[in-house]
Amino acid sequence: MAKLTAKKRNRMKSSSFALPGKRAYPIQDKAHAVSALSRVAQHGTPAEKKKVRAAVHKKYPSIQISGMTKKRRKK
Repeated sequence: MAKLTAKKRNRMKSSSFALPGKRAYPIQDKAHAVSALSRVAQHGTPAEKKKVRAAVHKKYPSIQISGMTKKRRKK
């Protein structure tokens, strides 16, 4: 994982974070996205977990995310 210094983090766009309003959980690359999932699982509220999972899935659909449910189509 690339080192993210405070200077680099401060220059990042808000869209590079899973929670842009708080500028929390950077997801600028896959390694940081996986780390964000781990950290939110340990320390996040249920609402934060849902938002971070959704943001990671949107940006990196290839990352397998546990706890995400797929909506089923009605027959």
